[in-house]
Amino acid sequence: MRKHRLVITAAALAAGIGLVPGGVAHAQPTAPDPRKAATPDTDPTAAEASGAEVFSSAETRTVLKPENTATGGVASAADALPLSIRLHSWGTSAHGMFLHSTFKGVEGPLSVTISWGDGTTETVTATTERPLESQHSYAEVGDYTITVTATEPASNTQATNKVAVRTNGSDFTPHAPLRLLDTRNGTGVAKGKIPANWYTSVKITGQGTIPDNVTAVVLNLTATNTTDSGHIIASGSGRPRPETSSLNYGPGQTVANLVIMPVGSDGRVNLDNVGWGSVDLIADVTGYFTPAASSGYKALSPTRFVDTRDGKGAPKGQVAGQSSFGVQIAGVGGVPKGATAVSLNATVTNPHEAGHLTVHPSGQATPTASNLNFTTGQTVANSVIVPVGPDGRIIVRNGSWQPADVVIDVNGYYTPDSNAAYVPAHAIPTRDLDTRKDGKPLAARSYLPLLGGPGVEAYVLNTTVTNTSGSGFLSVAPDPNSREQYENGSATPPARPVASNLNWTAGKTVANLVQAPPAQGGMVAFWNQGWEDVDLIVDFFGHYRTD
Repeated sequence: MRKHRLVITAAALAAGIGLVPGGVAHAQPTAPDPRKAATPDTDPTAAEASGAEVFSSAETRTVLKPENTATGGVASAADALPLSIRLHSWGTSAHGMFLHSTFKGVEGPLSVTISWGDGTTETVTATTERPLESQHSYAEVGDYTITVTATEPASNTQATNKVAVRTNGSDFTPHAPLRLLDTRNGTGVAKGKIPANWYTSVKITGQGTIPDNVTAVVLNLTATNTTDSGHIIASGSGRPRPETSSLNYGPGQTVANLVIMPVGSDGRVNLDNVGWGSVDLIADVTGYFTPAASSGYKALSPTRFVDTRDGKGAPKGQVAGQSSFGVQIAGVGGVPKGATAVSLNATVTNPHEAGHLTVHPSGQATPTASNLNFTTGQTVANSVIVPVGPDGRIIVRNGSWQPADVVIDVNGYYTPDSNAAYVPAHAIPTRDLDTRKDGKPLAARSYLPLLGGPGVEAYVLNTTVTNTSGSGFLSVAPDPNSREQYENGSATPPARPVASNLNWTAGKTVANLVQAPPAQGGMVAFWNQGWEDVDLIVDFFGHYRTD
């Protein structure tokens, strides 16, 4: 096995993960307590510059008790009050909140009570000489109102200010597969292909049962009727377009990829066609995230639930065309009863004819949505997040007219019992690894370790393999080694995974979303399971955090 590299980038470190191109990383700092939020920026301007959403309440909103007769108890100007409070607050993790309180108008010590809005209060002593810095972790994600009351004991003057905040983390709600966009027939947009270097906008809120306070959405994107090569960039409406990609296509291809994407303030997601030709686009929703307690994510080491080639989890033998089979999810392979949705990787291999695969919850009719498309003889995979039916099962349908083999690898599930909430990349998705830039591809039959941070349940990454000269597949799995072991040369190669995340053939560029769980030390390994070197691109979309 050729020597692997430990890699970390500045963008990744800011997001809580890390890749360091080439060579060995610097010495490992003391690891923080994973139960606590990471050390945040302590200045509102710095926090905002880093991409955090800062919630503020000006000193003019201070209310006095007893009332100040000149102002009626409410500050028309800060200088008119004997005591005023200015508040800034921002999220530090999925559940963590930082509060920056500034007091003005008196010299003596203040008795300050902070009510965090979840029934928790604390009382501390503060002064007007320096801001009061406080941190709190909410048991549930959501919207809260923080109330700060300061009392000057000598005069018994009491001032109060409030600020409405929202946690960074959002919980998942599954949605029955629903087609939101199809440019071929005018679903969700005017009928007609998306021209080269142009975009379309998909309305998310108000569709099906998706509420107005949605923060992110799970979409299966499909490009079809392609005339040239290109890629699709998905982004929240009103946000800068990222330099990442969400879906790659070639001429004449029909190809799908899953995305988890922030939703713009207007309730929309933009899809940019970055290519030399026009393309039809399809978008199917299977779930969404909101700042309200629902289901958190629980990662599993990738586990093979179904392989029709050897009869694992389903009858042995290819799935007949236009037929379906059920898969027991809840109560099997580490997925508990009560799971609301499952995260899996679906692979079709040895198909006798072109077609598509649809995965949906049991107890429902097969939807018009699809999850992956294939051609004759192709091996192709795609990530799927699908609700679990009331009997704990999902249904897999072969939409081709001819038989094909199906492989299902489960990598996690959603349940009300998990507190791992989704936190998107601060502003936009970031490109954290591109082996093309340093000319050091991922070696054949080798792996590349990625270092993560504390409190991470799983990373949401878009992985792309390109410059392929043969066939192969990529596996992403936890790496039990530590950063220190890689640095001192004592790391040993992890066990080679069995599950796959994406498959490629010579000359193809292939992408797939990966929800990658780290090992206890925070490491994830990317395995090139092919016999030729390939270039690997990793885009960071977000992560699930327990803190």
